[in-house]
Amino acid sequence: MQTGTVKPKARPGVSTQTGVYKVDSIKDIAESLNITIPENVASSLASDVEYRINQLIEEAARFMRHGRRTCMTTSDIDQALRVLNIEPLYGHSAHNPTTFRRALPFPQATAAGPVYFPEDEEIDFDRVLREEKIALPKGVSWTAHWLAVEGVQPLIPENPPAIPRDTDGDHAAKGELLKVNGVSPLVNGATTLLPGGTTAAAGAGAKKPTTVGAGAPAAGGQQNQQVVKQVLSRELQLYYARLTGSLLPTSSDFAKRTAALASLRNDAGLQALLPYLERWVGEGVVGALKEDGQTESEGKILEVLLDVTSAIMDNNTLFVEPYLHQILPPILSILLHSSLPLSHATQLRTTASQTLSKLLTQHSTTYPSLSPRIMKTLLLALISPGKSHGTREGAIRGLVGVGKEAVRKGLVEGGGAKVVAAECGAESGADPSSWNLINSVMDALRVLHPPSDMADSLDPLNSRDSDILNRLHEVLGDFFASKVAEDAAWAREIVGVTPKP
Repeated sequence: MQTGTVKPKARPGVSTQTGVYKVDSIKDIAESLNITIPENVASSLASDVEYRINQLIEEAARFMRHGRRTCMTTSDIDQALRVLNIEPLYGHSAHNPTTFRRALPFPQATAAGPVYFPEDEEIDFDRVLREEKIALPKGVSWTAHWLAVEGVQPLIPENPPAIPRDTDGDHAAKGELLKVNGVSPLVNGATTLLPGGTTAAAGAGAKKPTTVGAGAPAAGGQQNQQVVKQVLSRELQLYYARLTGSLLPTSSDFAKRTAALASLRNDAGLQALLPYLERWVGEGVVGALKEDGQTESEGKILEVLLDVTSAIMDNNTLFVEPYLHQILPPILSILLHSSLPLSHATQLRTTASQTLSKLLTQHSTTYPSLSPRIMKTLLLALISPGKSHGTREGAIRGLVGVGKEAVRKGLVEGGGAKVVAAECGAESGADPSSWNLINSVMDALRVLHPPSDMADSLDPLNSRDSDILNRLHEVLGDFFASKVAEDAAWAREIVGVTPKP
């Protein structure tokens, strides 16, 4: 058997298959980055790039078909890049496609294929400078303003104008729109408000229909009732009737009056009643002070109305700032009225002063000019000639309510104590009003500095005490200077002299 060697067949050479993306493009990119890569690496990268391009085109084709289009746009490519979690290409828009221009063939490389490049628009600066300038619009901004304050729309440019309301009644009927169901609650409690536009006499229980005004048409009355029904609910109207009936007249049950004040001081949900209550208090004070002869009952009415104002201010759920212009006049009227009932005069003015102090404590921070304006009013009532003793006493007690500095400016620096001393110093024991006025001045001076427990009087032989005594006579007058001089420490604090150690 003849054996021989079998030569293996020669294996054909492995040919590198190239796709659409050329290997030369990979090499050119590598050379631009100063990187040298071998042939097999460039071929592998070209295959991978071609695979990624095919994957991207397939994803973009899905968006194209979903949009029922036959032309692929740059937005499809952007969506495909986003799906594949690849950073999108910037500067390309489907609404403004890029224009490509074919470059001229190169004589040195005739075998190279056609070359395209994006064509840039040439801008003529002369034409741009001659064109009209387009002003940029103002940027978007925002600001805050009040849409409504307590249900009332402020008249500012940001809010739409109010719709005018057609009224057929006369001026009297128009004025009734401000009243609850056309009924103005009386001070003595004889007439109170009931739901449905009826009034009830206190203690009688009889009902009768409410008349809007003389000569007012029936349509006007119906319109008034419709307006009131939108403002005040039936429950609040009933609450208003029970509240005012329990507070006035003063001959009513004391337990009911105490319960009514406690309800007004602590209950929530009374904001809609606040303007009606303030108007009721204001009308009550005016009605009580208009009486020629001040009686015991008028003094009790004023005490109840002051208690109502104090209870309203104690209620933390009520927003009283928009109604300060209605709260202050009754308080100042009681303070500065010349002829209050003698048995209640001092008590009324003291209570009004305390209420004024509470009001300023709560709202002087929001309204910094409130305290100076009130102090100016009280100072004019104190030092103006021709004022009665009651008015001056109320002004002094009002200054005590404003604060310590108001007392100093009114009595010491403004000369109020000297005016009082000149008027009633000699007749201090003859007239009760003069005695009350003198006591109010002494109480105000005690606010500046309390007297000492073991007082030492000023020594006229001492030069320093003599100067203080002269200063007291100059700013307080002879009457009050003699009283203050009995306490040396008190006198020094009033005139603003600090004792030497």
